Amino acid sequence: MTIEEIEAEALKLDPKSRARLANKLLGSLENLSPEENDKLWAIEAARRDAEMQDDPKSRRSAGDVFRDARSELE
Repeated sequence: MTIEEIEAEALKLDPKSRARLANKLLGSLENLSPEENDKLWAIEAARRDAEMQDDPKSRRSAGDVFRDARSELE
C-alpha cells in the first residue's frame, strides 16, 4: 500500500477517528531518538537549501524574518 493510498483511506475515517490517528502519529514523532531527529533536521536543511538555490528570489534576510515574526506576535 502506498502512502497516497493510506492517506486516502485515513481521510475516509470519521472526524473522531481521524483525530485519534493524527494524535497517535504526532505522538510517534515525539519519541524519535536524538540520532533520528538529527537526521530528519539535516534532510530538512538540505531540502530548504536546495529550494533557495533553485529560487534565489525566495531568500529573505534574517532581519525581515524576525521583523515579520514580531509583528505577528503583536
